[in-house]
Amino acid sequence: MADTVKFGIIGCGMIAEFHRTGIEKSPVAELLAVSDSVPGRAAEFAKKHGVPHAFEDYRKMLQLKELQAVCICTPSGLHAEPAIAAANAGKHILCEKPLDVTLEKIDALLEAVRRNGVKLGAIFQSRVQPDCVRVKKAIDDGLLGRILQADLRTKWYRPQSYYDSGAWRGTFALDGGGCLMNQGIHGIDLYQWLVGPVTAVYGKVATMNHKIEVEDSAYAICELEGGGRGVIMGSTCAYPGFPTRIEIHGENGSICLEDARIVSWDIIGQEKPADLQIGSGAGVGGAGDPKAISSYGHETLVDDLARAILEDRPPRISGEEARRAVAIILAIYQSSRLGQPVTIAY
Repeated sequence: MADTVKFGIIGCGMIAEFHRTGIEKSPVAELLAVSDSVPGRAAEFAKKHGVPHAFEDYRKMLQLKELQAVCICTPSGLHAEPAIAAANAGKHILCEKPLDVTLEKIDALLEAVRRNGVKLGAIFQSRVQPDCVRVKKAIDDGLLGRILQADLRTKWYRPQSYYDSGAWRGTFALDGGGCLMNQGIHGIDLYQWLVGPVTAVYGKVATMNHKIEVEDSAYAICELEGGGRGVIMGSTCAYPGFPTRIEIHGENGSICLEDARIVSWDIIGQEKPADLQIGSGAGVGGAGDPKAISSYGHETLVDDLARAILEDRPPRISGEEARRAVAIILAIYQSSRLGQPVTIAY
């Protein structure tokens, strides 16, 4: 069995640096090649980081026999196409969020992965933060009892210059949506992982303060499978940007997270755990600056996919799991258009 997994990166924009860091820090991964359709960008990235191969056409990169896995770092609406090509070439895949911007394209990707027998992992870095893992276990162990209410607030800020920095930003075709599909999707994935499934939404989205096609403000009332209720709120209008906050209230008490850190833990009749440090955790950042996110999650998930390949096991976050957040967001968009609740079918 090989000691390392040889990776390629498709798309050499900002997020590619986080994947490169993850590959570099993993003892079981190495970066073999990069590609980008913008002339010279892949070559520049490869020269800067000492990567052996650079391509403008990712299809040529996929022809490398020694290449085993690829990281998909293209704009959101261009995720499924290269990922499907990678699956058809027999390469394993680690895809940035979202898997794509429509369920039809995501389902085509999932089918290609099944048909070719390759592994598909997804980047939702909040799930692997230690405090989030601890809250998930507490909920699954019944510490809070039945979940009565759970609320998510992702009140971030992006200036107009952020959207103007790339022609794809703020477009339905390539961004897929705004403050929910781009910025809020991490919180929505974490929310549904902790307290879901979300079974229905009644939402309203709007463009309040930017010259973009997509929403920069969103609100939705949610119904949870266990009978609980909640609210999802998203924004890129909230200067200077505030921590993503999830407040979970059950029959037996409440737990709150801010930027993947536990900030309150109150259980009826129980003392806080002795080892619990309120405000601890790696955090994820990004409220006011997209470059300010922690690399911890990418490092963890890159290493996980490499080990999943070597050990022939499923990755930590599967494609089917990653599909759920997109389904919720698209249901909120549909509800806003129709002006009525929408039931979610996963």
